Amino acid sequence: MTEDAIRNALSVVKYPGFSRDIVSFGLVKSILIENGVVSVGIQIQTRDPEVPEQIFKECHEILDEIAGDPEKVQIGIDIQDPPGAANTPGGATDKQSIPGVKQVIAVASGKGGVGKSTVSSNLAVALSRQGLKVGLCDCDLYGPSIALMFGATDQQPMADTEERIIPIEAHGIKLMSMGFLLGDSAPVIVRGPLATRYTQQFLQGVAWGELDVLLLDLPPGTGDIQLTTVQTVALDGAIVVTTPQEVALIDARKAISMFAKVNVQILGLIENMSWFECEHGTRYHLFGEGGGQREAELMDVPLLAQIPLDPDTRRRCDNGEPVALLDGAESPIAAAFQRAAEALPVSAPA
Repeated sequence: MTEDAIRNALSVVKYPGFSRDIVSFGLVKSILIENGVVSVGIQIQTRDPEVPEQIFKECHEILDEIAGDPEKVQIGIDIQDPPGAANTPGGATDKQSIPGVKQVIAVASGKGGVGKSTVSSNLAVALSRQGLKVGLCDCDLYGPSIALMFGATDQQPMADTEERIIPIEAHGIKLMSMGFLLGDSAPVIVRGPLATRYTQQFLQGVAWGELDVLLLDLPPGTGDIQLTTVQTVALDGAIVVTTPQEVALIDARKAISMFAKVNVQILGLIENMSWFECEHGTRYHLFGEGGGQREAELMDVPLLAQIPLDPDTRRRCDNGEPVALLDGAESPIAAAFQRAAEALPVSAPA
C-alpha cells in the first residue's frame, strides 16, 4: 500500500449527485499509512447528512478490500457548514448574482439528444412574448447550437469599454454562445479548468444589461460546467428536459438529484418528443407514453409541458426561426411552449 495507490483507489468515489470524484474535488486532505493501518482525512462542506454517509461507506468498501481487514482502515470526515447559502462540493463562497439580472434559471438534462437547446430557445422566445426582457446563455461549450437556432451564426460579439462581452441580439433575446466565437467546423478542445474559466466568463463577463430572466442552456450530464454554474451563480431554479423513454428518465433523475444536492429548486419537468402526430390525427408514441408525467409525480415536481416531435419545429430551429415565434392559435407547439413559460414563477416587468 502506498499513498498514491490509496489516492488512485479513492478516485472512483463520486461526490453524490455529481460525475466528479472526491479526489479531483480536493476533498481528500490527508493519507497516512503506518504499521499497516490506513488513515484517510476527508473534509466536506455540506448540510446534507446523506452526503458524508455515502462517501464514508464507499471509501470503506474500497479500502477494506485493499487493506484486507476493516480494522486497518480509519476514515475521518470533517463536516463543515458551507459559507453562505452555497452547498457545493468544493465549499464555494457565497453565490453571486449577475448584475442587472433579476432571475436566473438553468435548463438541464441528464442525457444528450433530448432537445434541451430546442426547449431553451423556444422557452426564451415564449417568455419574451410575455413582455419580459430575456437572455439566453449557451453553456454547452462542446456542442453549441443557440447561434444556429436564432439565425445568428454570422455574428460575432464585441466588447464594451469595460472589456465585457456584448451579447448578440436576435428575435428580441440577448444571446451568448461559443457558437459566436468559433466557425461551424471548429471544435472546442479544452479540459476541465479551461472549460470552467470559459463558463465563468460567459456568466459574469457578459454585459447582459437589465434582464427579467436569464436562461442557462446547460450541457447534458453533471460535470464541470454544471458544477461551476451551481457553485458560482445564485440560481432561482432549474428545468429538466427529458423524453418519455426510460433511458432518458434515468439520467433526468440524476440531474434532479444534482440540483437537490446543491439546494436548487426544480421548477418543473418538460417532456420533449412526446409523440408524433400524423396528418389524419393519429398519435404515435415513438419513445414511450407518459414517462414524463409519471416521473414528475414521482419526483413531486410540475410537468410543465409535453412537446410533440414535429418536423416544422425542427425546420424552424435549423432556419433560425424558433417555433415559439408563432401565435398559439397558429401552432399547437408554440402554444405548449407558451403554457410552459406562463407556468414558470418569473417576475413580470413593472
